[in-house]
Amino acid sequence: MPRTGERGGPQTRARISEVATRLFLERGFDTVTVAEVAREAGVSSVTVFKHFPRKEDLLLDRAVDAVELLRSAVRDRAPGADVLASLRDAALRLVDARHPLSGVKDDSIPFFRTVAASPALVARAREIASDLQRTLTEELERDPAFEGDGTLLAAFFIAGYGTVMVETARRLIAGEPPSAVVDDHRARLERLFDALRSGVVPTP
Repeated sequence: MPRTGERGGPQTRARISEVATRLFLERGFDTVTVAEVAREAGVSSVTVFKHFPRKEDLLLDRAVDAVELLRSAVRDRAPGADVLASLRDAALRLVDARHPLSGVKDDSIPFFRTVAASPALVARAREIASDLQRTLTEELERDPAFEGDGTLLAAFFIAGYGTVMVETARRLIAGEPPSAVVDDHRARLERLFDALRSGVVPTP
């Protein structure tokens, strides 16, 4: 039976996400139902969908964090600071912290395999990327201090970041040494920002 107060806030959401992730990684995304996740987490299916409107978001649950990171990189940079430098610093901090959004989090291989094996998750990941691109475009358009082509910057940055992550995932799944993959991941990000600097954003 669902627990009393099951519709609670962050703790309930975190418990549902933890249970769902474990089940998906153990058995595969497409074989696990939302009802099974709810039962294992001690809540109802209605509560699961209250916190995660789509089944795919039970595993790809960092989209809100990604939106906030993008907004913060634009809105919270110091007066006169360059937006591209702010995005670069944010991306490299994720790598250094081995954050889940960096693509180089420790023990991430089961996650990558689960996503790659599910067309529904791959499609949802692409939708999230499109949403992030739109978010960044809107932030740049509203920023009076930004000079450059915000639409192109958002498109190239999101596509480039995603490309780096996918290649990193491919190499980790293939069994390449994680330390070498992480070093190359960081180097590729640096090349991405160099390309954006020379091709999209004027030098400050």
